[in-house]
Amino acid sequence: MSDPIVTTARPARPGATTALAPEAVKVLRNTYALLAMSVLFSAATATASVALKLPHPGLIITLVGYFGLLFAIHKFQNSAAGIGLVFALTGFMGLTLGPMLSSVLSMPGGGATVANALGLTGAVFLGASGYVLTTRKNLSWMGTTLFAGVLVAFLAGLAAVFFEMPALSLAVSALFALLMSAMIAFETSAIIHGGERNYVLATVSLFVSLFNLFASLLHLLGITGGDE
Repeated sequence: MSDPIVTTARPARPGATTALAPEAVKVLRNTYALLAMSVLFSAATATASVALKLPHPGLIITLVGYFGLLFAIHKFQNSAAGIGLVFALTGFMGLTLGPMLSSVLSMPGGGATVANALGLTGAVFLGASGYVLTTRKNLSWMGTTLFAGVLVAFLAGLAAVFFEMPALSLAVSALFALLMSAMIAFETSAIIHGGERNYVLATVSLFVSLFNLFASLLHLLGITGGDE
């Protein structure tokens, strides 16, 4: 993959602005369009879950559904079926979020807590992606550390559920919030520097980061609000 096209024929000075390669622009445009639609669809299914008071499907069904759909998306990433599977995954994740939203909304000031979590999630996304798009930072070096951190946080989260450890669950949410913020920047960097050229996979990666960031912030703010 060639380096990003510079805006001048002369060597770019340190910190000089560079233009994105046409392929990167195309992937970004398609990714953000599909991401916006999938976020709206997930919000709709989450709203339906709250309105219908659907119970949580349980940890096993959630994990099987998530990883099963994720596997299918990778298999059909280059076909129209991949786009349909993106909506299947994001819609499913919205349904699993419904019970948590219902729990927070039932607390005093629950609506404000949800709004704050949404606002913070949006601010982090705009800040992290905007930083990378502005500076053109190549963050590929963060990959191994981030994925190792996510694995550790995921296993710790499972332990918190199985052993019913609220303090550990809170710590995991804080760790996930930090990791997902970094993942958004990392994934944006991968798109503009050629590490990701499939907008279906790019959309899923960014959506999962946004979903986990929102869920973590919702948990943190919900616990804080519930203790007041």
